[in-house]
Amino acid sequence: MGKKAVRTGLKRFKGDGNKTHAPSKPIGKNASFHRSGRWAVLKKNGGKWPVAKKVAKDDKASKKAPRFYPGEDVPKPFDRRNVAKRAKLRDSITPGTVLILLAGRFRGKRVVFLKQLESGLLLVTGPFKINGVPLRRINQAFAIATSAEVSVAGIDTSKFDDAYFAKPKSKSVKNADGFFAAETQKQELSADRKNDQKTVDTKILDAVKKTEFMRPYLNARFSLSKGQKPHAMVF
Repeated sequence: MGKKAVRTGLKRFKGDGNKTHAPSKPIGKNASFHRSGRWAVLKKNGGKWPVAKKVAKDDKASKKAPRFYPGEDVPKPFDRRNVAKRAKLRDSITPGTVLILLAGRFRGKRVVFLKQLESGLLLVTGPFKINGVPLRRINQAFAIATSAEVSVAGIDTSKFDDAYFAKPKSKSVKNADGFFAAETQKQELSADRKNDQKTVDTKILDAVKKTEFMRPYLNARFSLSKGQKPHAMVF
């Protein structure tokens, strides 16, 4: 049998482990004050002890939560910082460009582009005498720009803006039962709107007559038949 290895602890002190330090001498208040460094702080602040400034509390943060709350959730709108910007007009759309409408009441119709309004919507016309599309606003996302163009030189469109197409607010009147709204009478188009339509369309019709096959092209409705691929078409 071999001898067992005996582990010995490391000595923390050199020499005799029972050796003790000499008792420390008592320090007075003056020596303790200088040793702590507080004199330097007072000297820096003109002999006064610095006091932290009180931070003004926010009124919203200081308000405590109400003790009672409503049984139903009260909707609270979010604070939105985004600002609605005017949509950039596509390079393929210029005044006089013939557009194909893809949505809405007149989808499939071809119209003539006049200008872009402040809201970003496009002002277009049929003309009304050819395909029945009046002066109206459309979104360029729902229109296809074609290579066909009609001259719109000399047409004054300064009076047409978003306020021109704003509809008056009408309150819904309920009948005696109180459940169904009474039918409101359809408002007729004013004489000023009719005159504006004629003024714009007159000059466009004169330009259409100068281009061969432009009138039947504007009158034709756009549609796809079986086997046609719209992404492979050149408009």
